Amino acid sequence: MKIIRLKDVIDSTGLGRSTVYKYISEGTFPKPISLGDRCVGWLEREIHDWILARIEERDLRQATVA
Repeated sequence: MKIIRLKDVIDSTGLGRSTVYKYISEGTFPKPISLGDRCVGWLEREIHDWILARIEERDLRQATVA
């Protein structure tokens, strides 16, 4: 299990900081883990799973269009 910081989340997803936090508040993105008073991180596996779910959604949409 690996915890990654916001920069790595942004690099992995292509999302901006404000979009990450917007999606968290909407409940559509993995919640961060508190690592200290002003420090958070995300489980790398949860971010990976979120990305895979976006790919799956895309593929399902394309299958229904075709």
